[in-house]
Amino acid sequence: MAGFKINRITSDVRIALSELLREIKDPRVSKLLSIVKVDVSGDLSYATVYVSAIEGYETTLQSVKALKGAAGYLRRELGSRMKLRKVPELRFVADNSIEHSANISRIIDSFEE
Repeated sequence: MAGFKINRITSDVRIALSELLREIKDPRVSKLLSIVKVDVSGDLSYATVYVSAIEGYETTLQSVKALKGAAGYLRRELGSRMKLRKVPELRFVADNSIEHSANISRIIDSFEE
């Protein structure tokens, strides 16, 4: 039964963080940043957020640095939006999956020509 609660909270955290990322005014955070995956620990202490930017891995790394600085603000806003008793501590990790999939798509397109 607890697994269902964690899955629901994970999806809610992902949705709320997606909205919050659009509101951040820091120029270091890419406007084309997307959340690839969110892992919430079983005791709701930590949430690992995997993010990726379309512009490339360097932009993703720069955005992650800025998000780590804004983690306290994001956690507070997340708590006010979700009404959780225990708001998880946010950890941001750069992920290059979007860039990797775009590269695979370019390779496939080159074979079709």
